[in-house]
Amino acid sequence: MENQQTPTATPKSHPAAFSITENAAQNILRLARENGAEGKVLLVGVKTKGCSGLSYDMRFAVQTEVPPGSETVTQSGISVAIDPKAAMFLFGTVMDYNESDLQSGFTFSNPNETGRCGCGESFTVDTTK
Repeated sequence: MENQQTPTATPKSHPAAFSITENAAQNILRLARENGAEGKVLLVGVKTKGCSGLSYDMRFAVQTEVPPGSETVTQSGISVAIDPKAAMFLFGTVMDYNESDLQSGFTFSNPNETGRCGCGESFTVDTTK
């Protein structure tokens, strides 16, 4: 009987559940300092709002306010927790911070978005896929 080796599966690369750019991390730290929220976690979720149905929701929270089962990303001294109720809407999202002459703020590159309202306040996710 020959010695046969069982082929091993190559692990598949999966996108991060949620990621933040260095620019976003630095601006979260800045906002935490300005608002007396140093050491707190940025809790990210979604809420029903706007003409497309969902909008991003962020607030600083103490660790005990972070829902159990939250996915947490820690980078550059900050922690961002994803509300487990929003995880299916945010999987693979990259959070950034952009500045221009007229506006500045956090932006989300979300591969799950299937539509966005004209004003940019809300987005749609097709949950039937």
